[in-house]
Amino acid sequence: MIAVPDDAEAEPFGRSVLDPVTTPAVKGPVTGPTVLRIGLGGALRRRREAAGVTRERAGEAIRASPAKISRLELGRVGFKERDVADLLTAYGVHDPAERAEFLDLARQANTPGWWHRYSDLLPGWFETYLGLEQASSVIRNYEIQFVPGLLQTRDYARAVTMLGHSDPVEVERRVELRMQRQELLTGPNPPTLWAVVDEAALRRSLLGPAQYRDQITHLIEMSELPQISLQVAPFSYGGHAAAGGPFAILRFAEPDLPDIVYLEQLTSALYLDKRADVEHYAAVMDRLCAQVEPPDRTIEILTAIRDEI
Repeated sequence: MIAVPDDAEAEPFGRSVLDPVTTPAVKGPVTGPTVLRIGLGGALRRRREAAGVTRERAGEAIRASPAKISRLELGRVGFKERDVADLLTAYGVHDPAERAEFLDLARQANTPGWWHRYSDLLPGWFETYLGLEQASSVIRNYEIQFVPGLLQTRDYARAVTMLGHSDPVEVERRVELRMQRQELLTGPNPPTLWAVVDEAALRRSLLGPAQYRDQITHLIEMSELPQISLQVAPFSYGGHAAAGGPFAILRFAEPDLPDIVYLEQLTSALYLDKRADVEHYAAVMDRLCAQVEPPDRTIEILTAIRDEI
C-alpha cells in the first residue's frame, strides 16, 4: 500500500530540481501556510547545506534531534521563531534584513488555514493536501470511482461522505468542508482545473434521480467556466494510460515549489515531487487526455447521461 511514511527521515516531498542556494523562501499573495512552511523548510535546508552543517549539528543548535530538523525542512511541522533564529545563526546568516524575512515567513507559516477548524476531522496527510490545493495554480485530476471533490454538489458530497461516516453532525461538517473547498474555483485568481472522469463515476448510483440529474447539470455548468476543462473517459475506450488508479497533479505559481503528484489511499497518501515521478504522471495524464473524449464533447456526453436518468 502506498503511504506517507511515519519515519522522520523519510521524504514524502522530494528535493526540487530548482534548488539553488540563492533561491528565496516562498511567498506570494495567494500562498497558504502549508506552502509557506514547505518553502521555508526548503530554504533553511539550503542554508544548512551551503554552510556544511549536518542535521546533527543543526539539531544541537535548537536542542532537538536530527529527526526534528528533517521534519522542519520537509515542512511537516510548524516553526518556532526562536528555532529559526538559532538555525540562521548556526548557518552563518547574520544579515538583519535576511533574518527578518525568514522570521516573518515563520510567523506567516504558523497562521492556521481556514480548514483548521475542521482539524478534528482531518488526518494530517489530508490537511497537507488542502493547503497545497488552496495554493495551486493548476490542478490536473483523474477520477475513477467518484465525481472530483471540487465538482460535487452538496447532495452528492453527502452521499459519498456517508459511505464512510455515520454520525449526522460529522457528516454535515465534512460536507461543509467540501463546499468551502470548492470556493477556490469561483473566488479571485482561481486555479485551472483540468479533470478527467471515468464514465463509471458518472453512472454510479449514489443519489435519487432528481439529485443525480442535479449533479450532472452542475458538471455541465462548471465545465462551461473558462478555468475548468472536463473530459470523460467512456466505457467504449476500455483500457487507457491511467489504468493504475486516480491521482492529482498540482502546480504552483511560486517558482520555489516543484509540481506535486498526490496519490490518496484509504488511510494515507503519498506526495511525489521528484522530477522523474512527476514527469511520469504528467506523461500519463497527457496520454489519457489524448485518448479519451475531447473537452468540446463533454457537454454532449453529460447531457446524454442526464437524459437517461
